[in-house]
Amino acid sequence: MTDIITLPDALLPRDGRFGSGPSKVSDAQVKALVESQPGVLGTSHRQAPVKGLVRDIRTMLGELYALPEGHEVILGNGGSTMFWDAAAFSLVQGRAQHCAFGEFGSKFAKATDLAPHLGASSIRTAPGGEAVLPEAEDGIDVYAWPHNETSTGVAVPVLRPEGIGDALTVVDATSAAGGIEVDIAQTDVYYFAPQKSFASDGGLWFAIVSPAAIARIEEIAASGRWIPESLSLKVALDNSRLEQTLNTPAVATLVMMRAQLEWMLAGGGLAFAAGRSARSSQTLYEWAARTSWATPFVADPALRSPVVATIDLDPRVDSAELRRHLRAQGVVDIDPYRKLGRNQVRVGVYPAVDPEDVGSLVQCMDYLVERLLT
Repeated sequence: MTDIITLPDALLPRDGRFGSGPSKVSDAQVKALVESQPGVLGTSHRQAPVKGLVRDIRTMLGELYALPEGHEVILGNGGSTMFWDAAAFSLVQGRAQHCAFGEFGSKFAKATDLAPHLGASSIRTAPGGEAVLPEAEDGIDVYAWPHNETSTGVAVPVLRPEGIGDALTVVDATSAAGGIEVDIAQTDVYYFAPQKSFASDGGLWFAIVSPAAIARIEEIAASGRWIPESLSLKVALDNSRLEQTLNTPAVATLVMMRAQLEWMLAGGGLAFAAGRSARSSQTLYEWAARTSWATPFVADPALRSPVVATIDLDPRVDSAELRRHLRAQGVVDIDPYRKLGRNQVRVGVYPAVDPEDVGSLVQCMDYLVERLLT
């Protein structure tokens, strides 16, 4: 193991956080957190200060996504993993179809496939780095897929499949929401957690739900199906309309998320936020294309994620060694997804990440690899 190769100060990014989640938190969000003491932190979530915070976030998300008539923003305790279980109870009537081309899509598919009250799920798969899209199928009442697969850096369109009738489209937007533009009218449920593009902490889930999804939630709740209260989307819907959650929410997470939404909306909304991520990811993909020891993992440019860039490295370049030198100098969290098992870097370029810092990152990697290979 070599001694740490010192990077010139001029090459270092101003902020070296490039995690795929949790992601970079801005100084403005920390300032908002400090300013929420004592008026919000440590107060009851049933009282006006916290309910006003929830109201603000629901309103801002509605503005960010220009919600169609009848769509609502709901939220609940737990992250996307909790939402998968809630969806298995409250959204799927009989059978779901899933597109699984990475870890997150596969986990949701497992949740519905193993649910004893549901029929076996139809699971369409593709190898890591590739994708598959939903297709109409008899007996399916929910079509589910990730907008962006965090584990592999694959992004796919959000388009309602032809011929699915009154089935619901349920899209995992955990690492896409806030960083990729989308036509919300194409999906009935667009769900996410706040620790990616919204630069906050975990502990909550959010979902934008259509009138059809609301009707399904209410229909299943009235059907007599046993649903644990903590996993009931009807309970979450009713509480959200009261600007609260079933149990005490992660209030600090809400404070930071509101601050991030204020920044996004002040900058120009979703187009502004997604544009920052697109510039950052393009820098990485163009760099990999011209670098002899780096290659975009996702071969099809149309599928390359604008918020999570995965770059394969030549076997001569040990990713762990490269990351060791970077981490020692404050450039952190570009590790590959553990289960993918590839010699690569995975760079989170959510809107809070400065595109100029991404340019500095690639210069740092060039500088280090030039010396590591000599």
